[in-house]
Amino acid sequence: MTTQEVSQPPPTLQSEPRPDVVHWSNATWARQVGFYLALFMLWEGVALSGIWPEYLFPTPIDVFLALLSGIRKGLFIQGALVSLSRIAIGYGISLFVGLPLGLILGRSRLLHDTVGSLVVGLQTLPSVCWLPLVVLWFGLNDQAIIAVVVLGALFSITIGVETGVRNTPPIYIHAAQTLGARHFALYYQVILPAALPTVLGGLKQGWAFAWRSLMAGELLYFTLSLGNLLQTGRDLNDAALVMAVMAMIIVIGTSVDRLVFHPLERHVRQRWGLDQ
Repeated sequence: MTTQEVSQPPPTLQSEPRPDVVHWSNATWARQVGFYLALFMLWEGVALSGIWPEYLFPTPIDVFLALLSGIRKGLFIQGALVSLSRIAIGYGISLFVGLPLGLILGRSRLLHDTVGSLVVGLQTLPSVCWLPLVVLWFGLNDQAIIAVVVLGALFSITIGVETGVRNTPPIYIHAAQTLGARHFALYYQVILPAALPTVLGGLKQGWAFAWRSLMAGELLYFTLSLGNLLQTGRDLNDAALVMAVMAMIIVIGTSVDRLVFHPLERHVRQRWGLDQ
């Protein structure tokens, strides 16, 4: 065997699509469609039974028509844009503060035992509990709503990052330090990549808490937003409008998860060899 033959890397194995995976995906899709069809039929049956008045428990068709009406009038689109702008600012601030704070707490035993315990306590506090305080601090304005979003997402993001850093195998850190990695390079090249799966889980949970906090914060005062459209539907005793706005909120939240977090999680799982 020649030296050239020894130095050549082994050929990479090309993974072929597995029929059982495709079959499982099709079966999952069929189960989901069947489940939601049965759910809508049950909803329709309960609505037509007359147990509740139509304005309190509308049919799926009534909710769909209310959704189309809100979109045609521009109320839902404008309200969604206002809500998305607020959550973009609030969630961005949470990331800017929560990521470095989680890194520091994960690497400092002293801060973990002191500041970390405070973060855990504040994370258990429902975001609606902050509403009276932020009104006193900021008044009835956008700053108060954004503050509620930040307080709802910040601590979940911090805990997720801290957990990922603390669960990084020590052998990775020791090996990197032996090779000369220090300070920023140690975080950027070793700790963050190793903690990334857990960090993404914290970011995803922080987004969910931020979205919920936003809906609560938008009830503070009247502006055209998704939260206020919910309030309007309640004031008008229009359950179809309320359910249509709820459907809009679900669609936006699910879309962000599928378009942003799902591709990131899939990429990380592929890099870690978790997707077979």
